[in-house]
Amino acid sequence: MKSTVEQLSPTRVRINVEVPFEELKPDFDAAYKTLAQQIRLPGFRPGKAPAKLLEARVGRVNVLNQVVNDALPAKYNDALNSTELKPLGQPDIEITKIEDGEEITFTAEVDVRPEIALPDYSTLSVTVDPVEITDEAVDEQLLSLRQRFGTLTGVERAAQDGDFVSIDLSATVDGEDVPEASTEGLSHEVGSGQLIDGLDEAIVGLNAGESKEFPTTLLAGEHAGQEAVVVVTVKSIKERELPEADDDFAQLASEFDTIDALLGDLRERVARVKKVEQAGQIRDKVLEALLDTVEIAVPEAFVQAEVDSHLHDAIHGLDHDEDALNKQLEADGSSREKFDADSRESAEKSVKTQLLLDSIADAESTQVGQEELTQNIIFQAQRYGIPPEQFIQQVQQANQLPALFADIRRSKALAAIVDQVTVTDSAGAAVDTKELFGDSSDDDTEDVSPADSSEGEQEK
Repeated sequence: MKSTVEQLSPTRVRINVEVPFEELKPDFDAAYKTLAQQIRLPGFRPGKAPAKLLEARVGRVNVLNQVVNDALPAKYNDALNSTELKPLGQPDIEITKIEDGEEITFTAEVDVRPEIALPDYSTLSVTVDPVEITDEAVDEQLLSLRQRFGTLTGVERAAQDGDFVSIDLSATVDGEDVPEASTEGLSHEVGSGQLIDGLDEAIVGLNAGESKEFPTTLLAGEHAGQEAVVVVTVKSIKERELPEADDDFAQLASEFDTIDALLGDLRERVARVKKVEQAGQIRDKVLEALLDTVEIAVPEAFVQAEVDSHLHDAIHGLDHDEDALNKQLEADGSSREKFDADSRESAEKSVKTQLLLDSIADAESTQVGQEELTQNIIFQAQRYGIPPEQFIQQVQQANQLPALFADIRRSKALAAIVDQVTVTDSAGAAVDTKELFGDSSDDDTEDVSPADSSEGEQEK
């Protein structure tokens, strides 16, 4: 078999393949064997009919077409493996010639990962926010802990921010009731902003039994994006009483005996959170610096797929009604043109990021260990609030395990080069990235492939 590669663009190639007929003998043998099992010829036992008689029954052309169609995927893979191309997606295959007894030729056009010239990472520098542990941040942690142990008590006064109220809601659009926007006995924290725009402002100042109308824009359902008039009725009002921040509270809410010891622990927690935030900022800044430095050609098909996915997500909650999306965008002061432009910009950046990190992972020989994959699965399951076994089952059913594996590898590849970049905080102090990301030179995890990881999870 002979093959040549034509570079159609930085991200697409055409592979021209010539296959001599003698290389198709195993495929012909397999085709005759299958036909012999399917066709009964007088005087021959099942599976024993000669090839010539089988051809006479079904026709040489039909046998040839079947052999060619069955052989093409393997021949394409053989041709691809003889190159250093990294294909993206499935090829478009076209048979260009079939000369019976001589050869077949076909072409395969496929998107490929472009060549990316990676920079010297030591030439990059980024600036991030310093880790600052303020008394205000510690007080916020203490307040959150006190709120967890607070009690709700009914009050005979008007509602105010921070209260918990039970409310009834009803809505109309152009004077017609909107049943899906109506509810009774809904519990809501005033000032949380978790429901519809204008609700908290309407509730503040109302006593139990009082109602108020206010305008808002509906976000979902048949009338999504339309202006509605909502009536809120307050049924009851409760305020949260917080325990005093003293030694007794420390003993109730923690393993510490004194409030000072508890505050010291909260300060350490704030420091850990700030370091995690700084590590995330370093990753983002280094990635942005790389994207600004490196030229990356992107396959249009993959950009369009990202754009389509973004649109699907946007209209999924709107019964896939694009008109409802357009109205919602207008109500938010935006437009469909801006939405489409932002979607394309985001898609191009997403595809460039994936291509860049894949190239870094290849250059750094980044591997993903089984333990890393398992830890990530557990983390993702916790995010979605489901058992890890259920999460991995859903991932496998959706054929998303290779994508999950690729995301872990990309994240690890970025972390591996961070220590080569100069990182300082806005105060001018050098940031020890090894403390945040570890030393990449110590990585000796046992690597797995997507197929290995899938099989391992199924066995658990």
